[in-house]
Amino acid sequence: MEGDISEKLLAGTENTEVEEVRFREKLWTETKTMWVVAGPAIFTRFSTFGVTVISQAFAGHIGATELAAYSLCFTVLLRFGNGVLLGMASALETLCGQAFGAKQYHMLGIYLQRSWLVLFMTAFCLLPLYIFATPLLIALGQDEKIAEVAGYVSNWFIFVVFSFIVSFTCQMFLQAQSKNMIIAYLAAFSIGIHIFLSWLLAMKLNFGLTGAMLSTVLAYWLPNIGQILFVTCGGCKDTWKGFSMLAFKDLWPVVKLSLSSGAMLCLELWYNTILVLLTGNLKNAQVAIDALAICLNINGWEMMISLGFLAAASVRVSNELGRGSSKAAKFSIMTTTLTSLAIGFVLFVLFLILRGRLAYIFTESEEVASAVADLSPLLACSILLNSVQPVLSGVAVGAGWQGIVAWVNIASYYLVGIPIGVVLGYVLDMEVKGVWIGMLLGTLLQTVVLVVITWKTDWDKQVILARTRVNKWFVPESKEESSNTENGA
Repeated sequence: MEGDISEKLLAGTENTEVEEVRFREKLWTETKTMWVVAGPAIFTRFSTFGVTVISQAFAGHIGATELAAYSLCFTVLLRFGNGVLLGMASALETLCGQAFGAKQYHMLGIYLQRSWLVLFMTAFCLLPLYIFATPLLIALGQDEKIAEVAGYVSNWFIFVVFSFIVSFTCQMFLQAQSKNMIIAYLAAFSIGIHIFLSWLLAMKLNFGLTGAMLSTVLAYWLPNIGQILFVTCGGCKDTWKGFSMLAFKDLWPVVKLSLSSGAMLCLELWYNTILVLLTGNLKNAQVAIDALAICLNINGWEMMISLGFLAAASVRVSNELGRGSSKAAKFSIMTTTLTSLAIGFVLFVLFLILRGRLAYIFTESEEVASAVADLSPLLACSILLNSVQPVLSGVAVGAGWQGIVAWVNIASYYLVGIPIGVVLGYVLDMEVKGVWIGMLLGTLLQTVVLVVITWKTDWDKQVILARTRVNKWFVPESKEESSNTENGA
């Protein structure tokens, strides 16, 4: 009897050890797969965001008005366009990721072309915002002198907005296949060229703001040329079968998914835009805008890490749902979220220690640097929240929940966060701090709601929904090839 008990205990111990080994192997495999997407995505976003921050740094050294104008234009107008186009493009992230998981490889190229059409029409509709930026900003209560310079900057940003069409769609197309190293190489090349040209044109040749903006436009377009060549010239033989008239078919379902995707991401990205607009109406607006813009840029650097994990969560969840594995999708969510949270906590502590020292990268004003130091605790809290919230948004994109999350964002941000921020900032005279605290509370509420939704989701049902979606829009490859033949003829 004792021998039987001993054998059972040993067998139980062996089974536990085997399970632990399997779990470690599974965790290691998932972590490697996640970083294949997240690593290049983080670097690419760092580089792309770095282009704008470098331009802002040069604008700051040209003059305080130029810095305020550039910051206002970037944070309000460019972020608006970025939010719309990135949101609309995230529909492609859902479709390509799930189609790739379902091994419908040739459909990725068709989805890419459909997304190009939708985003081009959207960008064209956004043009008036950039053409009439000065009167628009004055109407929103911004300083007239700053608004005039911002209007000049916004005309240059038209070229940047159209660059987003190629940039976002090609990145999502390549990420779905875990082929995004090429994007990282192109981004590294671009930011190197941008640093040199900004110094040469803005400082050495004294072209000022014009030189900085010319360099910015070139820095956004150079990687796009490389991505297009990679996609169309043999880098994606299985997923790019050439241009096709099938891109014009089933456009309306893509538009609807793109609109819900756009609503979801726009509501998030515009949140900070409203924060800047509210700040522009406070006392000593120039110092307040400069300090807040610097904080948001530092926050933005950290956000690039979180957006890399957003991409990883989206790709991994969509691939696994398309493949039909709900367990793998859930395990990927857990791994990505915990990894991002750990990095966010380290940065939270770091920025609490550094406080306002980083402000001198962007400005020479001690008054602005002091204001940044005062806002640093709020900045650190934003960084911690940003390590979780974008990952959950990535899960939503991968699963195709954009419409649901859009409603969550409306409730959390616009019915809770902004009203509390207005009361604290204006009624209780807490100014920038009060507005930001309100916004943080909205973000916290949104994060909690997304955690609950993700936790309670029936992932087996999500597999069925993903399969239904990819099969609904599936076009047999033979029909695609015949269409290309007809086009060639």
